Amino acid sequence: MQSAAAAKPLILPFAEERRRHQRVKVNLLGRYMLENRHEYPCQIINMSPGGMALITPATGILGERVIAYVDHLGRLEGKVSRLIENGFAMTISATIRKRDKLAAQLTWFANREMLKLLEDRRHGRFAPRNPFARLVLPNGNNVACRVIDLSQSGAAISIPDDLCPPLGAMVTVGKAQGRVVRVIENGFAIEFTRLQHPDFLEENVTGPGIHP
Repeated sequence: MQSAAAAKPLILPFAEERRRHQRVKVNLLGRYMLENRHEYPCQIINMSPGGMALITPATGILGERVIAYVDHLGRLEGKVSRLIENGFAMTISATIRKRDKLAAQLTWFANREMLKLLEDRRHGRFAPRNPFARLVLPNGNNVACRVIDLSQSGAAISIPDDLCPPLGAMVTVGKAQGRVVRVIENGFAIEFTRLQHPDFLEENVTGPGIHP
């Protein structure tokens, strides 16, 4: 009879999981909770069925338990496995059945991201002639910002770190409303809630006569 020690474990060690599953680049938003029970917003930037990397405002410590709620994937639990720039990586504790489901979902996300990249290229990003715009934050404050680049589907915004809205927040730049989908150096990127008409794109976002 096979001993319990020799039996195949239901949950694979993280190092083995990294060898078994290639990480997939994703752009998913969510929230997570550390052992102090405080909740924070996060952005998942890559993932495999056994672990994921998060951009976060608070990193925790190695080995600390993490509970994450990820858009489209639901509740995931694990531990901080290593610290990265502006965040951390964590294991995902799951049964083989759950990991097989995650693998299928990640394949779908990878295909979707590829299609989205093609869509972005089709729309084409460019730097506006007038880079200055007015930004309405989630708390209603109206502040000046600089538009790094934009397309019909979104824009990259430069703004001081202390004014940067959280991931998932709804903001309005010029007349265009969008959701914060990514954190970048000195700012953030938004995805417009509606595809902008190319003939009125700059007018709707930066507008004539807007200056800092």
